[in-house]
Amino acid sequence: MKRLFDIFFSLFGLLLCFPLFVILAILIPLEDGGRVFFSQRRVGYLEKPFFILKFRTMGEDVEKYGQLTVGSKDHRITKIVFWLRKFKIDEIPQLINVLKGEMSIVGPRPEVEKYVSLYDDFQRKIFSVRPGITDNASIRFRNENELLANKENPEDYYISEIMPEKLRLNLEYIKKISLKKDVEIVIKTIIQLVRK
Repeated sequence: MKRLFDIFFSLFGLLLCFPLFVILAILIPLEDGGRVFFSQRRVGYLEKPFFILKFRTMGEDVEKYGQLTVGSKDHRITKIVFWLRKFKIDEIPQLINVLKGEMSIVGPRPEVEKYVSLYDDFQRKIFSVRPGITDNASIRFRNENELLANKENPEDYYISEIMPEKLRLNLEYIKKISLKKDVEIVIKTIIQLVRK
């Protein structure tokens, strides 16, 4: 049922957002002539790597300056599409990842290998389900970028404080996973975005 839910809503979402894809394909390259999409290697289901898709909201080749973003203070974010990050519109291309079976609508957000290497054996249980576009941790840390922006060492704070709490929430989700719970998380995510 979860996979059918994912296929239906990813297809519906892609059809609904097709006009937006066309507009952003024109808008995003205006500032620097770069690509429309950004892809990044993440760790997915059963610890298999895949490339997550997003609309590009930063300049080209920015990962060499770090893999965390720190809100409006991050000089790498392009001016034209700043609002894409604010309302999580940059995440919409992940519906393609969902359709391909690499992700789910709801599930633990996929992490880069650098941080996954820090997980202990218990925390690695999150790889027993497909990663998702949204989850309880995303709702809990909806202002993560701004939170990191106020820290002297954002990466240390992420590793020591935010990441363990995200993993705890994701492991709780896996224990109680259900279609009803997924629908509740999607509704909470939409309400959160509307309130921004």
